[in-house]
Amino acid sequence: MNKPVFLFPGQGSQSVGMGRSFYDTHAIARQTFEEADEALGFSMTRLIFEGPEDQLKLTEHTQPSILTVSVAVARVLAAQGITPAFAAGHSLGEYSAHVAAGTLSFADAVRTVRNRGRYMQEAIPEGEGGMAAILGLDAALISEICAQVSDQMTPLPTDPAAREFNPNSAIVAPANYNSPAQVAISGSKEAVERAAALCKEAGAKKTVMLHVSAPFHCPLMQPAQDRLAQDFHAIAFNDPTIPVASNVDALLVHRGDTARDCLVRQVTGTVRWVECVNLLVAQGATHLFEVGPGKVLTGLNRQILGKDSTLPAAHIDDVASMEKALETLHHPVSA
Repeated sequence: MNKPVFLFPGQGSQSVGMGRSFYDTHAIARQTFEEADEALGFSMTRLIFEGPEDQLKLTEHTQPSILTVSVAVARVLAAQGITPAFAAGHSLGEYSAHVAAGTLSFADAVRTVRNRGRYMQEAIPEGEGGMAAILGLDAALISEICAQVSDQMTPLPTDPAAREFNPNSAIVAPANYNSPAQVAISGSKEAVERAAALCKEAGAKKTVMLHVSAPFHCPLMQPAQDRLAQDFHAIAFNDPTIPVASNVDALLVHRGDTARDCLVRQVTGTVRWVECVNLLVAQGATHLFEVGPGKVLTGLNRQILGKDSTLPAAHIDDVASMEKALETLHHPVSA
């Protein structure tokens, strides 16, 4: 029995023109783009298809655009009778997963992630935060280095009880456990640079400062998390129709109130992608389909599963790749 999993990409997978082949060939995809335009009050569709790229890269535009394309693809698959046994998403992609699972309405989700992007952008002044990718170093050692740097660079408050969070702290923390060979760290710019240098000294194969608009998934995002939590009071969360793996806990979510809590904590919490993928495999997943723009997750999944894995893992970002990926469903894999 097939147990396909839908995996939804996060920020960084966007490109001008994404989703166009689905829009041109499937009415349900066109309807999804139109719903997004109506919910947002402007033509997200035009921005997605025509750019300019610098506008599409703005976090408050990137997040709803990726969500829109991902949901459009998932709806095309559903119209063809392809439904997942489980779902998950990387950071922003967790919203797409919950739309696919019926936890959130698409209109609520697209408006929420636009605000989420804006809140993240506004949480810390531009240029004060940073992120870096650390390649080829043990995740536990990276976490230890981040903790040491944060302790060394942040002076102890005279009254620790006076304030739980200091936005001026020199903080760096693991943001994304993307694969066994890749961890992203996030925090104040100087702390990230210091931690990256120490990781290199400790034996990392490579460290790369990332071009991002904000330091995602670290304590510096607390102001954004607080604002998002307020927004969620006005949004209905249903129990998902299929289990959704949460980024922050790497556990399956079955209830709407749990989904709300996980999505709030996700803003400052670490994306535990390696654990999420391994969890879904342990649940008997027979196919891993990356649903939405790009193929970042498909590459990460191959690193997580290992070169000897026979589990089909494919991306679906246009009609041609969809047809190729779905051919694998005609060859059931034993659970």
